Amino acid sequence: MTLPRYFALIPAAGIGARIGGSTPKQYVSIAGKAMLRHVLDTFSDTVAISHTFVVVSAEDGYINDIMAEPPDHHAGITVLRVGGPTRQLSVLNGLHAAREWIGDDDWVLVHDAARPGLNDSLVDKLIQTLKDDEVGGLLAVPVVDTLKRMDESGRVENTVAREHLWAAQTPQMFPYGLLKKALEQAAAVTDEAGAIEALGLKPKLVTGHACNFKVTLPEDVALAELYLKGLV
Repeated sequence: MTLPRYFALIPAAGIGARIGGSTPKQYVSIAGKAMLRHVLDTFSDTVAISHTFVVVSAEDGYINDIMAEPPDHHAGITVLRVGGPTRQLSVLNGLHAAREWIGDDDWVLVHDAARPGLNDSLVDKLIQTLKDDEVGGLLAVPVVDTLKRMDESGRVENTVAREHLWAAQTPQMFPYGLLKKALEQAAAVTDEAGAIEALGLKPKLVTGHACNFKVTLPEDVALAELYLKGLV
């Protein structure tokens, strides 16, 4: 019996409007390297990952420069210029484009290009936790802040109980065949776990880490740099 393999898929076709500037968010430099480069290096350094696919737009003018930079381990990375207008379409297009490399029972780890703080220990933890799971799952962290729901006037409508609430991170790891089916059938979803949930399945939560936060606003860049430099 052939053992399932593990593939990384990085949707990186967005423009990151909230972070400002003319450079797409995934190419903003943090700690001396583009955010996307940090992510690609992490998967390249993770022994369990067979290959990494990065999905960019057809018009992307930055990815070639990233791929030309040392170190010379980019043989394990394939650029797919099939990015769509949404994350869901970019991931689905990437799955279709990578079909010849990946079997239905192989695992796909979908990770945000804007989470440069991911490390190989977190990837290994996710794989070891989910490798025998029937559904798959995702990194996530328990919500620790008090949550308030806002009304239309900008005032507090009520306090939301935080028990059993988790903030989703990535990678989100599911078998190729199941993930493709879920994304093809789902209405608009903001992450892969949501598409799996729409099939009536329950992804497993695997405790992540604060370092793996999503860089969204300009002030997030400085915090990400502190994590990547090991200062926090």
